[in-house]
Amino acid sequence: MTTPTAEPPTARSAVQVVALVGSAGGLRGFTRVLEQLPANFGGAIVVVLHLQAAHPSMLARILARSSRLPVKQAEAGDVLEPGHVYVAPPDAHLLVAADGTMQLDDRPPIHFLRPSADVLLESLASSYAGDGLAVVFSGTGSDGAAGAAALKDAGGVVYAQDEASSEFFGMPAAAIASGAVDQVLALDRIAPALVEFVRPSLS
Repeated sequence: MTTPTAEPPTARSAVQVVALVGSAGGLRGFTRVLEQLPANFGGAIVVVLHLQAAHPSMLARILARSSRLPVKQAEAGDVLEPGHVYVAPPDAHLLVAADGTMQLDDRPPIHFLRPSADVLLESLASSYAGDGLAVVFSGTGSDGAAGAAALKDAGGVVYAQDEASSEFFGMPAAAIASGAVDQVLALDRIAPALVEFVRPSLS
């Protein structure tokens, strides 16, 4: 009698993923980091900024002006590619799956927020573990703290913007208080830290 074989696990994407999350004041931080990253940056970057749901987002276009990397608003089913930047659309949670695809979710807002940093970071923890890195930027409230803790528990890395360079220290402070943050960095130290973490692209 033959023993049934288990179903093979879902294929794991080989790409490393960097999540940049923030709220009020976060746009300045995102812009500064992207303008400092080299064109051969080897990780995929996903961005959550708290947005007004009622208005179309210009965030991807704004960030593209400062970036050597291609920037686009994320769509369901997009495949994460190294050296590309994907921006969460307004009024949808953005998640990353283990097979390297992105998902949009219309579940209720978290902390009155959709997209939520916690939702993105929890999906990163589940799908990428040690190949995931999160940076919590300037913002009010505590969104991102629970997700940062989940990512850290899964073996990922978490950085937070320091108080001196943050316009609003609520989000970084909440992440730091969770015990999940590996390093607290001045804004101009974040891009070099990302380059150090991520393998360079060979393309």
